[in-house]
Amino acid sequence: GPYSYGRRGTPTSEAFEKAIVDIEGPLCAGALLMPSGLSAISTAFLAVLKAGDHVLVSDSCYGPTRKFCDSVLKRLGVETSYYDPIIGSGIAALFKPNTRAVYTESPGSLSFELQDIPAIAEAAHARGALVMTDNTWASPLYFKALEKGVDLSIQSGTKYIGGHSDLMLGTISANARALGPLKDTYFAMGLCVGPDDMNLGLRGLRTLAVRLARPLVLVSSLLLVVIRSGVLSVALQSVRWVVMPTTSTKRANRSSTTKATRPARRPGL
Repeated sequence: GPYSYGRRGTPTSEAFEKAIVDIEGPLCAGALLMPSGLSAISTAFLAVLKAGDHVLVSDSCYGPTRKFCDSVLKRLGVETSYYDPIIGSGIAALFKPNTRAVYTESPGSLSFELQDIPAIAEAAHARGALVMTDNTWASPLYFKALEKGVDLSIQSGTKYIGGHSDLMLGTISANARALGPLKDTYFAMGLCVGPDDMNLGLRGLRTLAVRLARPLVLVSSLLLVVIRSGVLSVALQSVRWVVMPTTSTKRANRSSTTKATRPARRPGL
């Protein structure tokens, strides 16, 4: 039969992975389940990098991602350079002959910069590099990362997919180019998710769209009240930097700012 060993796949994991693929869209060649969001991040890095490689990582990445790059990847002989998340196509100037991947996160953790993913992907692919993204904040419901040029899209399923603070989970979705190396790394490292967590994840998927739509409505309503009150225009006089994620298709992957120069990011954030 198709199932030989629990770690290699079960009907439950197959159902979960298929659901993720369906949400990601037609360019998703496959998805894998991870024990946590951070394990998904680290596995994606290890699947595409080797000793002597160079990787470009967004300066607004999740804190533990930076820790992994500065410790584990450094120990393995991989060089990491951090770039301004709003650099867009300008990232082309940062590539080295040994740059093998670009890591993005849009919106960025805590500071919520929106990256120009298509422009970054175009620059990376022109130089033979893969593009990874932590798509936890946006989720594939609101941002189809693979359709924008991303090769590996990561989620911390502990957050939105779980939705009830009762499981740890991560996912990696890949296009056809990246799926093979990802699977090889995944199985070689003995990674798997327990059946109870998978079942809870499948439960969470059933209400995912409803749960994510609600805060969007609430935030939009609150913002409208603030704008009408005039408080926002007064407050902006003393604000150095404003990042406003928007649902407008004309402004997707852009940041609205009060100054052209982005403030330096504090280490560890």
